[in-house]
Amino acid sequence: MNLLLDTCTLLWWVNGSPVSAEATEAISDPDNVVWVSAASAWEISIKQAIGKLTVRGDFDAAVDEDFEQLPISLAHARLAGQLPRHHRDPFDRMLVAQAQLHDFLLVTRDAKIREYGAAVLVS
Repeated sequence: MNLLLDTCTLLWWVNGSPVSAEATEAISDPDNVVWVSAASAWEISIKQAIGKLTVRGDFDAAVDEDFEQLPISLAHARLAGQLPRHHRDPFDRMLVAQAQLHDFLLVTRDAKIREYGAAVLVS
């Protein structure tokens, strides 16, 4: 199974904060491929730059060690821009587009994401 972590879930996982038992099991399962979007790295960098977020430790090394990286493509950007306006957050809209285009299970606690019909695993 392919999983795509939303930004909050990624931060919780890397910082050792609790996620649901189902999400923990799925992320830890070596048979699953767990993806992190460039959109999450972009969102984290912006929030760090404006002082809204502090990330402990070597975040990049943790991501590189545990997860696959998902770049943003033109097809991702096009679909994200065409999605209905259920969610105003452009980063979350990008994650939905990526999950839909690749048939990934999106790991999130954001209830608004379900309005897009994306496959979701609650974190």
